[in-house]
Order: sequence, then C-alpha cells, then structure tokens
Amino acid sequence: MRKNLAFILAVLMLLALAACGQTVAPAPSEAPTPAEGPVQAEEPVAAEEPAPAEPEEITVTDMIGREVTVTPGSYQRVVCIGAGALRMYSYIGDVSLLCGVEDIDNTSLAERPKMFDSVARPYMLAYGESFTALPSCGVGGPQAQTAEAEKILACDPDIVISEYEDVEKEDALQEQLGVPVITLKAGPGGVFDENFFGTMRMLGVIFQNEEKAEALVSFIEAERSEIEKRTADIPEEEKPAVYICGLGNWGTTNHLMTAQNYIAFQVAHIKNAVTDLEAPGIQAIEEEKFVAIGEDMDIIIMDAAAVKNIKPLYAENPAMFDTCKAWQNGEVYLEMAYNAYYTNYEIALINTWFIAKTVYPEQFADIDMTAKTNEVTQVFFGMDLAEQIAAAPSSFGGYQQIDTASFFG
Repeated sequence: MRKNLAFILAVLMLLALAACGQTVAPAPSEAPTPAEGPVQAEEPVAAEEPAPAEPEEITVTDMIGREVTVTPGSYQRVVCIGAGALRMYSYIGDVSLLCGVEDIDNTSLAERPKMFDSVARPYMLAYGESFTALPSCGVGGPQAQTAEAEKILACDPDIVISEYEDVEKEDALQEQLGVPVITLKAGPGGVFDENFFGTMRMLGVIFQNEEKAEALVSFIEAERSEIEKRTADIPEEEKPAVYICGLGNWGTTNHLMTAQNYIAFQVAHIKNAVTDLEAPGIQAIEEEKFVAIGEDMDIIIMDAAAVKNIKPLYAENPAMFDTCKAWQNGEVYLEMAYNAYYTNYEIALINTWFIAKTVYPEQFADIDMTAKTNEVTQVFFGMDLAEQIAAAPSSFGGYQQIDTASFFG
C-alpha cells in the first residue's frame, strides 16, 4: 500500500515540474511588443493608372454637307487630294502622317505639273522636302478633275482629305476606298471666310488638334479686327481709288483680271476703282473698260501671279498703261501670289496688311512687312518664311513699290 502511495506521489511531482518548464504563448488577440527604435512608415501602394480609352467613333458633317463616320485621333496614314487640300491639312495636321502626295507637290519627279514651281507656296517651302519621299496618290494640278482611286489605294491610307467638292463623286470614292473621305472647302472670302474656319475646326476634331485650330482661327479674326479698326474712320473723300489686277488662275491672269469685291479691300475699307460689274468674284474686264477707268486709278496693286503674262504684253504694246494715272505716277505695288494651286491663305492675310499699309501709310507706319510675314507664317507653320517667300523667282524680291520702267523694261 505504501509502495503504491509513493509511486503516485512521484508521478504527481514529475507532472508539476513539467508544467513549470513550459512557455505560455500570447493569445492570438494580443499584439506583439514593438521593437525599439523609430517606426518605419509603410510605402503607399501606387494606384494603377487606367488604360487609355479607345478612340470612339463620331459622325462629322464635312464642308459639302456629307455625314461621315470618323474615329478622331486614330489615323496614321493620310492622303490629301485636290487643289488646296494638302495646304489646308498642313495648317492643322501632322505632315509626318502623310503616306502619299500628288505629283504636283513632289519636286523630285521629272514628269509632273510644274507651272507653280517658281511661285511662293508656303506649305511647299515649309514641308516640300519631306514630300519628295512619298509615293504618288495622283497627278494633281489644275487639269486634274477627278481623284485617281487606284493610286490612292496603292498608298494604303486610313483617311483621305479631299478638295473635290462633288457629293456624288466623294461618296463613290469613299465606297471604293473603304476609308473616310473628308471634303474641305474655303469659300469666296478666302482666309476670312467662315467656311475656311469650319474646315480648320473640322480638321482639328478629326486629328485631335482642336487647340491648334482654334488658335489659328482666333489669330486670323484678331488680325482682321486690327486692320478694320485702323481703317474704319477714314473719310470716304480721302480714300484713293485702288485697282487690283492679276487675280485668278495662274496660267491665264493678267492686268485685266480683277474683282470688285476683293476681300482684302473690304477688310481694309479700301475704295475699289472697279464698282459696276454685273457679278461679284474674280473676272476679266474688257480692255476698253480698263482704259476708261485708268484716269481714276490712284494706285494699282498687281498680284505677282500676273507679272509673267503682263511683261510680254507690255513688250508688245508699251502704251497699254498710258491712260493709267497710277502707272504714270509710279503708284504700282506688288503683292505676293494670291492663287497658286488654289489660294495661298497665309499669303492672302499678309497681302491684306500690305495693301492696307500701301493705301494708308500713316495708319500702318509701325508695320514692317518682313516681321508681319514671319509673324503670320509662325502661326500657320511654326517657322519664319519671309525670306524664302521673297526669294521665290515669281516673287521678284517680295512686297515692293514697282519701278515700272525698269521692272517691265
């Protein structure tokens, strides 16, 4: 009995000793004791940026009323066709996206229309070198009346910018190409026309350059407003009568081509020597009419586009200007070419400043034409082009008062 009691006591003592040697773990809800030293803040986890949204399709109404589905900002291969299309695109679009160019704008080609090579076309001065590396999307030029679909397809564009203002033909071309064909338009007011502004804004939307388009439109509007403001209060009886000549198509224009509603004259409040034509717009007047109004011409503004045709006419008949008071008094001035494969819009704006300064020198005494030219081309192209414009063979040195005896002699 004693032995059993002793055995039981021994077992109990061993169990007590084992319990005393164990370490009690903290309860799960208890926090561990922090280590000594400064507490390090945890680095914030950067939120993932959302993936850029996929371009969305929209419907635009182009400048001849066609509704076209486009995807703004998605286009990587652009072709421009028709007179003035590439010029207007270059004001807003990225020329590095071009995948083809008309032959008329590729000066590296031996066989192509070359009638404008000697004239200042600022978009060619700015970007012409890059055009030489591009394949042909058509011949282009004044004789090209339809788009060359096969050549356009060979360029593999994803959008076409066109100046062929025919709804049925543009719809048919779009169907054939399988890509959007967007038609541009300027309007009779040229650089000051609401259609020109609409074209710029539409290009801004399609190529996601809305800010650039609005800046260009605002600049033109501000320029017009400034010219109008300077000339608005000149009394009618103090205004000289001014004759504009040399407008119209490059190959046919001469001293008889004029316009009674020349937009530059309207903006600068200039008295036009021609007032009684039956229709507005650029047109030729009869030689008899030119002679009849000659004695009322105080100033002649001659577009540079006309010089190459006027010179041989003057050589044949040196008396052709004898009745013109402005010619006899040496009041003949040269503006840069208004038209050369459609309107040079930046030149048209610069011409307006030159004409205003010529007719109203006191009101524009602070205007330097070289500086003004560079200001305008900076807005249109981001570069100074005054020197290159003046250096073009058919610019004859740039804006100037002509010494008729030596200039045409």
